[in-house]
Amino acid sequence: MPKRRCAWARGEPEVRYHDREWGVPLHAERKLFELLILEGAQAGLSWSIILRRREGYRKAFGGFDPARIARYTARTVRRLLGDPRIVRNRAKIEATIANAQAFLRVRREHRSFDAYLWHFVGGKPVQNRWRSHAHLPAETEASRAMSRDMRRRGFRFVGPTICYALMQAAGMVNDHTTDCFRHGQVRRLAATARSRR
Repeated sequence: MPKRRCAWARGEPEVRYHDREWGVPLHAERKLFELLILEGAQAGLSWSIILRRREGYRKAFGGFDPARIARYTARTVRRLLGDPRIVRNRAKIEATIANAQAFLRVRREHRSFDAYLWHFVGGKPVQNRWRSHAHLPAETEASRAMSRDMRRRGFRFVGPTICYALMQAAGMVNDHTTDCFRHGQVRRLAATARSRR
């Protein structure tokens, strides 16, 4: 009998991403930064486009090292605008650099980017019980608060919807629908991770 998945996971690479990563509580700083950049890159596009270019993004942006990206220059932007491995959008490329700089400022102020992001959900994943993909919100009060604060700190491409997508991806909320085989697995992973922290 085939596994039931969230409605959006229809083909590769979405299925692989859904089954292995989406909704799993994430605390690794560089991975969180990667998701922030990829969610922003998705604006106006489909997630499948970004997933297919993910490895290209990793190579083009030096493994998503914020300290390195924060030093990118206008010359680097011009080079990236010619790189077919990524979405060649000047505003999104420049936002990646601005976000790396803002990331470093947040890390200095809050000890870690991880601690900063997770404080918007009180440090533990929100366990939702949506019966259908149609019930999932595009944004929440927490994502609106995150968006306001991130914009104030100089982050770009961090509207409430992008912030909520980041929260879903990083496991700050469990938005697997209740009929999805990953819903219970992710809930248990969140409980295990919390007991170890």
